[in-house]
Amino acid sequence: MPELPDVEGFRRTLASCAQGHRVERAEVADPGVLRGVTAQRLKRELKGRRFAAPRRHGKWLIAPTDGPTVVLHFGMTGRLVCGAESEPVGRFERVAFDLDDGHRLGYEDQRKLQGVWLAATDADLDAILGEQGPDALSLDRADLDRLLAGRRGGVKATLTDQSVVAGLGNLLGDEILWRARIHPQRPVNTLTGAERDRLHTATREVLRASVRAGRVPDEPDWLTGRRDAPDPHCPRCDRPLSRARITGRTTLWCPHCQENRPG
Repeated sequence: MPELPDVEGFRRTLASCAQGHRVERAEVADPGVLRGVTAQRLKRELKGRRFAAPRRHGKWLIAPTDGPTVVLHFGMTGRLVCGAESEPVGRFERVAFDLDDGHRLGYEDQRKLQGVWLAATDADLDAILGEQGPDALSLDRADLDRLLAGRRGGVKATLTDQSVVAGLGNLLGDEILWRARIHPQRPVNTLTGAERDRLHTATREVLRASVRAGRVPDEPDWLTGRRDAPDPHCPRCDRPLSRARITGRTTLWCPHCQENRPG
């Protein structure tokens, strides 16, 4: 499930593959991933356009051209790949851009929960992105205090709310809270100053390591590395981990390291 580190990796893929290159043609194998734009319009408006430097905000990838802007969201199963036009097309390729240097930039997505938009103006781009909080990678300690001020919900639900902080999903939320030793259901307004310090430090460290890896690492000393075990144990204290549905997603935590009380 692509989160901020994965999308940052896709941004690097787009930059290395397409930045400065012209679109010879756009191909749409499955219009079911197009959002607010027809296949005909996408092909017409992007033909001959040159990609500029892409940027990312949270889980969104923004790819300007010298005309309209391509906007991509990867949902649960999306990814961006670059290869030679002569290479076999991926099974789940939905949209592709053939470039002037012989490369092909492909948007693949098995489940098609999100997709591809086209923004003609900045106002169109704002409407597509909707209400987004600041990018999680940019948060400083003061930003965190400001974002949490006045909120009463659980800390995991708050951190993974894209209108509060953009980019954190289920895996990152669990990993950050485990490292900060905070229970995922702790009300935000009960966090102490020391806990907020730990939360900010854990967020910064987890994101930096994940961005370097291009994904949330599943190493054995990461909580993520224990998620799929039939009887998962904490990487820190080796006690059994708990698993439950929180905010509609399977959540993993250590009841010993992450007690549901101030600490």
